[in-house]
Amino acid sequence: MRILGIDPGSVVCGYGVIDVEGSHLRLVEYGVIAVKRRTASFPERLNEIHSRLTAVITRTNPTECAMEKVFYAKNVLSIVQLAHARGVAMLCCAQAGHAPFEYTPMQVKRSVTGRGAADKEQVQHMVRAILEIDETPQFFDATDALAVAICHAVNGKPPAPGKRGGATSKRQAWAEFVKANPDKVRKP
Repeated sequence: MRILGIDPGSVVCGYGVIDVEGSHLRLVEYGVIAVKRRTASFPERLNEIHSRLTAVITRTNPTECAMEKVFYAKNVLSIVQLAHARGVAMLCCAQAGHAPFEYTPMQVKRSVTGRGAADKEQVQHMVRAILEIDETPQFFDATDALAVAICHAVNGKPPAPGKRGGATSKRQAWAEFVKANPDKVRKP
């Protein structure tokens, strides 16, 4: 199975594609679709997201798509623009014959790190460990999209609220993160 994970945004839209073979996850491709806020109108930005995400789908040919749900925005305009960008991403998936699965940020974080309140650095560390990525992705949006794909691979469908997952490799990678970043861990 090949999964496309999408972290939608109206300025930066992250994407990540993984292959799932049994319990093994393999990185195919990841990146961001960054559009220029000041030089392009909002409809032009949406059009660029559509064309570039469609190209990713055509190039990678995923069998399933997953994306992050809208959860919070600082103001009404931000949430409306994010909703439009999500709609464009959903349209791209639908045009390829896929109804995207949706996951909350907490479900994604819990699936990847074992903790629903993990920060972006913890998610990035775990994604790199799970997919054996040597370099550090430039943008958290790409890492978040890969995390969405991993979440879908682990769950196969949106998990029920409160459901927890946990593989031994995730615990080992989490232990490595804690050891390497003691300043980011809150002591009880």
